[in-house]
Amino acid sequence: MTTGTSRIRKDSLSSETEFQRELERIYSVRFTGIEDYRNRVWRVLVSDFFSRWIEPGSTVLDLGCGYGEFINNLTAGQKYGMDLNPASRERLHPDVRLFEQDCSTAWPLADNSLDIVFTSNFFEHLPTKGSLQGTLLEAQRCLRPGGRLITLGPNVKYLSGSYWDYFDHHLPLTELSLGEAMIMAGLEVERTIPRFLPYTMCQGIRPPIWTLQAYLKLPLAWRFFGRQFLVLGRKPK
Repeated sequence: MTTGTSRIRKDSLSSETEFQRELERIYSVRFTGIEDYRNRVWRVLVSDFFSRWIEPGSTVLDLGCGYGEFINNLTAGQKYGMDLNPASRERLHPDVRLFEQDCSTAWPLADNSLDIVFTSNFFEHLPTKGSLQGTLLEAQRCLRPGGRLITLGPNVKYLSGSYWDYFDHHLPLTELSLGEAMIMAGLEVERTIPRFLPYTMCQGIRPPIWTLQAYLKLPLAWRFFGRQFLVLGRKPK
């Protein structure tokens, strides 16, 4: 899944530049050699599932955009990405504007200027609940009335110890705890799917892409294999 980073604890690093280089190294080690497969996975996820909530003329921010697998495969009017990983600059398509910043601080966007904020496998990388709350408040501010926050992430309720297999995981979240955080930030929870995608789809066994297309059409299968939640928040009109 897309794994971007707009804020991870920097206590032991001497400078922001060193911190960004460390991010680049971590994700290069984690994802090198599977970039093409990940991109094909996301092309299907965008076209066969997530596009139902996104109009072609929408203004969209991919929060923790990483290598751009979501936003690069999306048709939209205006496209933004936010990440601190320097590699994002080279991976995003020319029509995507990148914000390299801490996501819990003020975003360089006007109030009510976004139709969609999308994030995948990102909130668990934030260092504190305060960082998450600051990020959600910025999303709420920038979304237009009726705009959506689409979130996908590992559901610790169904993962037990495997959640901590990644050194940069900090916040253990469930669909319910994230829903409460959205409500506290002034968003409404529009839809919640506790079990959606498997925990990882690109590391280890890589099934043929047609199996993903079939999986997305079989919600019953999600109950058995899903380890990631999908939570949709909406800004009240």
